[in-house]
Amino acid sequence: MSVSVLSPTRALGGVSGLLQVVSLLGLVLLLLKAAQLYLRRQWLLKALHQFPSPPSHWFYGHKKEFQKESELPPLLERVEKYPKACVRWLWGTKALVLVYDPDYMKVFLGRSDPKPHRTYKYLAPWIGTGLLLLEGQKWFQHRRMLTPAFRYDILKAYVGIMADSVRVMLDKWEELVSQDSHLEIFGHVSLMTLDTIMKCAFSHQGSVQMDRCSDQGEEGSPAEGGRAGEGEEQEALGLPGHPPPCQSKYGLPCRDHLDQMRYTTMCIKEAMRLYPPVPFIGRELRKPITFPDGRSLPAGILVSLSFYGLHHNPNVWPNPEVFDPTRFSPGSTQHSYAFLPFSGGSRNCIGKQFAMNELKVAVALTLLRFELSPDPSRVPVPTPIMVLRSKNGIHLQLRKLSDPGGDKDKL
Repeated sequence: MSVSVLSPTRALGGVSGLLQVVSLLGLVLLLLKAAQLYLRRQWLLKALHQFPSPPSHWFYGHKKEFQKESELPPLLERVEKYPKACVRWLWGTKALVLVYDPDYMKVFLGRSDPKPHRTYKYLAPWIGTGLLLLEGQKWFQHRRMLTPAFRYDILKAYVGIMADSVRVMLDKWEELVSQDSHLEIFGHVSLMTLDTIMKCAFSHQGSVQMDRCSDQGEEGSPAEGGRAGEGEEQEALGLPGHPPPCQSKYGLPCRDHLDQMRYTTMCIKEAMRLYPPVPFIGRELRKPITFPDGRSLPAGILVSLSFYGLHHNPNVWPNPEVFDPTRFSPGSTQHSYAFLPFSGGSRNCIGKQFAMNELKVAVALTLLRFELSPDPSRVPVPTPIMVLRSKNGIHLQLRKLSDPGGDKDKL
């Protein structure tokens, strides 16, 4: 029997030939990709030529411009220089249009363009696929189902629950202030809001702030059997766990108290103008769009609706960096899309009235017990990370007010 042995020379020749073929295919694919990227950039340049922007690098776009401690200062420079919108190049072949004009906002928010999948897909494992991420008919069905629970009259019934959660937070502050008048409040406020939503949405009987389980119970909030009179509440509303229409034990009817807090409401709105909770949202154009001034964009363009830029636009708000609650005084006129702390259009925040009620309660009860002033050595640095938050926390100086009657009968 004879055995054929492949010579080393022939083996090496075969491997070399295979490598040459692979290299050639790789080069062809690379050239095709380069041509594709080139055509994409040329299409973007043509599509966005009507919108101004500072000079950008052909490869990394405006990346250096926004590589600072916060992206907000360069954004405000653009808002002042380009009053309606401008282009931000993320890379040589990826760009988006920053919009911060009320007329432009009205056009965009009146449409149903989808959210960019590549941006919002990272939220799904964190918050699930709820109203924020749903699209189309499924979103419409869920929104219609949830809307009755956020009716104005129903939400007023939660004032007592909100007040209880705020008081727990303020009691903790009193203990801490006795040790040091300087306090970082972000964590405390976050726990308070979590405590409130757990009680309002899920009828949780414990206190997240006190780190207690619901089976342990707490003074004034029995763990077994729920709240006193809960059976009557359920019978009155036909919904399990919902509070009665009015918490009269707090001195004033809920409706009268919240509706009379006009100056507090003005201050809250002005604070949200300066620091909108969600600084921007993204959209990907499904169809071409034309603006009131005649400028247009084709389908497929990414758009960032900058609420922070809108609220700081000097063409919309004179002296935008000045805190001036009178901007929201009764009778003042402003564009219907000039103030969008909860977005606008059909996909505005469903919980905006709930949030406003909670803000009024928290601000009112806090000011009854403390005098607040900023800590000059630790000024907050706002930064946009999906929501607007301070990069270095929110540090305040607190001074306890002497009030023998406390806040028990004030709300």
